[in-house]
Amino acid sequence: MAQKISLTDWQQQLGRSDNSPGNDSQDNLVYSTEQGKVAKAKPAETGGTAYPDGAVRLRREKKGRGGKTVLTITGIAKPATELTELCAVLKKKCACGGAVKDGVIEIQADKRQLIEQHLNQLGYNVKWAGG
Repeated sequence: MAQKISLTDWQQQLGRSDNSPGNDSQDNLVYSTEQGKVAKAKPAETGGTAYPDGAVRLRREKKGRGGKTVLTITGIAKPATELTELCAVLKKKCACGGAVKDGVIEIQADKRQLIEQHLNQLGYNVKWAGG
């Protein structure tokens, strides 16, 4: 006759335990009957990084964006909150959409001259990069 064992004993025989790093039940927890919906911790937003020459790069991109033109602005060494504020100002100036992703400002139009003029007024050294 087969011997009955508990679930924890069976998992330990297989080499699994509740404390193992790959089997953390709290990482995969979405809803708990005691607490309700469990919110995941959001990763910290990253700010921008500057280039060694101190210039801000304007790059027009179409590849991988469904044929839409997007202007990316890199090289502004500011925290994420200030990049978001600058992005909002540029979006209003260009009358288009945009976002800040991983320290890069993305504007959803090809308005390089307008953005270059505005960034020069703010005191940035601007260079065009890419096509």
